[in-house]
Amino acid sequence: MSPVTEPEAARRTVETVWRMESARVVAGIAGVVRDVGLAEELAQDALVAALEQWPRDGVPANPGAWLTAVGKRRAVDALRRRRTQERTLAELGRDLDDGVTPDLDAAVEETIDDDLLRLIFVACHPVLSPIARAALTLRLLGGLTVGEIARAFLTSESTVGQRITRAKQTLATAHVPFEVPGPAERSERRDSVLEVVYLIFNEGYAATAGDDWVRPALCQEALRLARLLQALMPGEPEVHGLAALLEIQASRTAARSGPDGAPILLNDQDRGRWDQLLIRRGLAALDRARTLGDPGPYTVQAEIAACHARARTPEETDWARIAGLYADLARIVPSPVVELNRAVAVAQADGPAAGLELARRLADEPALVHYHLLPSVLGDLLARLGRHEEAHAEFARAAQLTGNARERALLLDRAAACRSKKS
Repeated sequence: MSPVTEPEAARRTVETVWRMESARVVAGIAGVVRDVGLAEELAQDALVAALEQWPRDGVPANPGAWLTAVGKRRAVDALRRRRTQERTLAELGRDLDDGVTPDLDAAVEETIDDDLLRLIFVACHPVLSPIARAALTLRLLGGLTVGEIARAFLTSESTVGQRITRAKQTLATAHVPFEVPGPAERSERRDSVLEVVYLIFNEGYAATAGDDWVRPALCQEALRLARLLQALMPGEPEVHGLAALLEIQASRTAARSGPDGAPILLNDQDRGRWDQLLIRRGLAALDRARTLGDPGPYTVQAEIAACHARARTPEETDWARIAGLYADLARIVPSPVVELNRAVAVAQADGPAAGLELARRLADEPALVHYHLLPSVLGDLLARLGRHEEAHAEFARAAQLTGNARERALLLDRAAACRSKKS
């Protein structure tokens, strides 16, 4: 193996710093130009400058501050060219004309959290579709490339690039301000932010399409964003509730698939492989959420996840409590998917016949017509009742509906097992 040259080492350092600091750099610049699209362009200019200068001059002591300062300097130049915001320009010019040094961004460090929070609220603005919010968030706050986002969501780079471009144009056309929303709209906007992080995690935790059952990179990115939100919004109970849910769910990642990538269902998982550090973090976040206010949907889901995390064996799981928590969740956010999960919990607590009765009631729900987990649940309950012919039909239908190759194989195996028992 050939040794790594100094320029190559510097280039790798630039890439690592960019992944860690890009959100703060973009947020700091956006605080000046009040335009997310322009801020990202200027941040990219700073990245190019780093790629040119660091291999030659060495990596600065505070690389994140260096990138932010260079980006802000470019922002000042852009503002000069457009002859706008003269008063702000004069103040910024005086602050930045002394040159780039590691400590010149002391003022930035004092306001960077505010800038990051503003950036999060803009990237997750309800004027954008959920998938556009997710793509823009991963780009601006995760520092992911268009190619990385495309691979994560199993789509083309051109599609992701178009989504991000349109999202920026939509924000500009709608004149979305670069600010933390006021009390009147704070709740709606906060819910939009949490929804995006939840969407990113779920796509990583149980991929809706493709050959992989789990995409750990998306789970890790969502976890990072959830922890960031905890730091930026420490008084919001549902922020901690979401973080608790994701930490506990992520604790099972290593146990959810076998060496060949095949899915392993919850009751069959080796609980010794569950990450106890993540479980402890999740339970701590859940305690924090409880102390801050009444439980919302993410906190209730975290309570359900905690029931599983505390059970050392499947038999120790408190399914009666889980069924009650799903009933609570259904009152907070009525949904046929929640009712389907409640049916599963009732089946575990009171027997498969009781669960089947509840699940059958959902057969005509429009939202579940193409939802593969409804026939999957029906198949499981029918099989437990010894009704193997009916179970075979449900598992086969579920396999047709899922877009995930790993899950399809699992469902077809279960259908085949039912066929062998009925013959």
